[in-house]
Amino acid sequence: MKNRIALLLCLALVCGALGFAGCGKPRAPRAALDTPDHHVANGYKLLTSGKVADAEREFTLAVELDKKYSPAYGGLALASATEGNFEKAGDLLKKADKYAKTPEQEAEACVTYIRFYTLAQKAVSDNWLAKAEQKFSQAKKLLPNDPAAYFYMGMAYRADYDLPQAETMFSKVIDLNGKFVGEADRAYADVQKIERAKPGTPIGRKIALVDKITRGDVAALFIQELGLDKLFAAKKKFDPSFKSPDQIFTTETVVKAPEATDISDHVLKTDIEAVIKSDIRGLTPYPDHTFQPDKPITRAEFAMMLEDILIKATGDEALATRFIDSPSPFPDVRSDVSYFNSVMVCTSRNLMAAKDLATGEFDPMGPVSGADALLSIRALKTLLKADG
Repeated sequence: MKNRIALLLCLALVCGALGFAGCGKPRAPRAALDTPDHHVANGYKLLTSGKVADAEREFTLAVELDKKYSPAYGGLALASATEGNFEKAGDLLKKADKYAKTPEQEAEACVTYIRFYTLAQKAVSDNWLAKAEQKFSQAKKLLPNDPAAYFYMGMAYRADYDLPQAETMFSKVIDLNGKFVGEADRAYADVQKIERAKPGTPIGRKIALVDKITRGDVAALFIQELGLDKLFAAKKKFDPSFKSPDQIFTTETVVKAPEATDISDHVLKTDIEAVIKSDIRGLTPYPDHTFQPDKPITRAEFAMMLEDILIKATGDEALATRFIDSPSPFPDVRSDVSYFNSVMVCTSRNLMAAKDLATGEFDPMGPVSGADALLSIRALKTLLKADG
């Protein structure tokens, strides 16, 4: 009997040792900056830049150094949520919550939950915003003046299109004048743009929140918010003079827009097809018959699109060469580039503006936000209405 008990104790000790080994010991630092907090800071920078895999590597390095480092699990959770793996993200968030040792780490875990709910939304809960608000209340009790909690709660309200509440949160961050003040200032300005643009359709309200719109997005905005297909139909001119059937068939050629081979399953397929028929410069299929609906557009491309719509809608062909040989007022747009005239047409008619008012830079290769696109479309509608 004693031998059996001794054997069982030995087995238990061996299993325990194996279990501990399975968990793995924390690795020793290999450099002065090989620390959990440094890797987590790097991970969040990479995550902000869209380099999710690199961010995951940094967060994992932090966990290797400290198996119970709460912020590292929070970072891994957000990386998983960014990739759409919400179940895995939820499990990692529980670890971030469990291992939080200080009020600062507990508040950070709450903020991470807010960011998680904003990314996942109804994919994890129909009451995602209420859950985010609960975590916000917890974070405020732990750290009453933590700018991160206010900023990311503002982003949650923005995602839910509760713009007044979003403005309140961003204003608080600006008043605190600490971390996230720059981000909050830009987000506040962006919300005001959306309010001025007043998108009138569900798709317009959705795209208004996008930081970098795509070719598919702009196609939807031109059809839904501008009513491009109806606009061109109303502006279409007919020749009332008599033509014999022979004259019609010999002098007129039906031009069919090339089909796009990569939009059959796209959610914006109908809008994209309508835009293709409108034959807007810069928004037609490529030579290989792809439309590339998920490709982000640049400010230069958007200017060319707006210029082409303006020319087609007004019939003023002279606009296409109006500013040729004119000097450029923008330090980053040469007068000999293909989009120079388009930029000048748009800026001279207040359809677009310099990106940086301090330096006068237009930022032609920069992205176009949904809010900026909607403001341009609103200005274009007003301009076309004035032109009659």
